[in-house]
Amino acid sequence: MSSLPQKNEEKKVEYIELVYDLIFVYIIGRNNLILHNTEGGFVNVTTFLAYVLSTLAIIQIWNFSTFYINMFGKNSIRNYVMLFINMYLLYFIGQSTRSDWQEYQNQYHVAWALILINIGIQYILESREHKNNKELLKTINHMMISLFGEAAIILIAIPVYNRFGIQIALAAVLYGIIVTWIFADDEKAELVDFTHLSERAMLYVVFSFGEMIIAIAEYFEGKFTLNLFYFSLMSFLIVAALFLCYGLLYDRIINRELKTTGLVYMFIHILLIFSMNNITVALEFMRNEGVSITPKVLFLIISFLIFFTCIFLLMLFAKDRLKMCSKLIARVAIISIIFVVLMLAFKSNMYVNIALTVIYAYSVFGSVFLYSRNFERQS
Repeated sequence: MSSLPQKNEEKKVEYIELVYDLIFVYIIGRNNLILHNTEGGFVNVTTFLAYVLSTLAIIQIWNFSTFYINMFGKNSIRNYVMLFINMYLLYFIGQSTRSDWQEYQNQYHVAWALILINIGIQYILESREHKNNKELLKTINHMMISLFGEAAIILIAIPVYNRFGIQIALAAVLYGIIVTWIFADDEKAELVDFTHLSERAMLYVVFSFGEMIIAIAEYFEGKFTLNLFYFSLMSFLIVAALFLCYGLLYDRIINRELKTTGLVYMFIHILLIFSMNNITVALEFMRNEGVSITPKVLFLIISFLIFFTCIFLLMLFAKDRLKMCSKLIARVAIISIIFVVLMLAFKSNMYVNIALTVIYAYSVFGSVFLYSRNFERQS
């Protein structure tokens, strides 16, 4: 039996990967627009579920693409063709992501399924090139089961929705997640270049921050007043704090030379990016007087709690000298509880709420920064 291919050199992020990621910047914006349609003071359940589904579906597409490129990607014509086909199909998904999404379900589902089939075909081609490597073929077969199985559910969802009006596409996303986890134990860490994988995840996070930066531009609109200055400054400080938290994590804490399949790492990033999209919308809601106070404050609180929970979960991949300690967790937990209590107590005062959010974000950042610096001094 052949041994698994060794990754002797660090895999670099190729130019084509960056171009491919640009389409996801467009998709992120389209997904966030779904939540801009409020009724009765907030987003209705059906619209919110459509937002969750479309967001998870897009992140999952990116995730499948990234894992394939990480394991088998080459700077080749075939890879270029695969990525450009997916980019073209993603435009149809983007155009189908709208408030009247019900009218565009066929287009959305067909494009989604074809993207997964396209990636699955790449694994078929890889299986022919590695037919003598049983361990590698097992991994390839598992990926094909995930991709083609999810694509089949998506295609079945089209007639089910057209005939009965029942949306089962979420089952496709769940299938992809569950099957990937089932096969996780058989994944070989040697196949994955974690340095490349972590860099790709970082770039997606950066693109998500880009959408957040565009969103807070609304805080700078209009004539310059003290009110405009205050809210524009606070919103900018919030985004800067979140960026600093992730930047600190990526630059100083994460061990990018780990031997790992990266499955858990990428799953945490799915939740992280999802929370960032929510924060982007939450910041827009704060300026929208048509959105009820209580739901938009709760939405903001929950989004921030998910974000910082993901930040701490990613510390599971920290360098050996930077493991999480109970004191740090307890400190941030207390800070978070105080944040939630004060936000609910002053929920009717947006001036106080946005200031509390700034203080909370920088308090968490400061706690993690001091923790990492203390370890650096001891080393």
